Amino acid sequence: MNRFSHIDLRVNDMATVLPFYEKLLPELGFTRTFHSANWKVFAADGELPSAAYFAITEDREHRPNDNLIGFWAQDRTEVDRIAEIVKQIGGKINDGPRLFPISPTYYAVYFEDPCGNKYEMLHRLN
Repeated sequence: MNRFSHIDLRVNDMATVLPFYEKLLPELGFTRTFHSANWKVFAADGELPSAAYFAITEDREHRPNDNLIGFWAQDRTEVDRIAEIVKQIGGKINDGPRLFPISPTYYAVYFEDPCGNKYEMLHRLN
């Protein structure tokens, strides 16, 4: 059972980062939106509140740190595709896509949103 429920993400500039997430999150399966004045919510398939969702709010005092959010990829091709999308929509690639010495099949790309929040897209067989 995957126990993931949701992410409540702070960003320091919603106007800068929202176009990035409007392109990235649907590519990761968060295709439905439930926005309010203070929250931009992107949900995966399923019924709320049990559907996984990614919620973004602005906090002008937020400072990105070394926390990292990881997403599974179906295969290496998907890792490569997401890396290209990140580059096209204003994200920063920090490393990869490539094999990492975590396991013999650990293929990933590490990247940041325009506000500096960190992510990983990975595929591995073991």
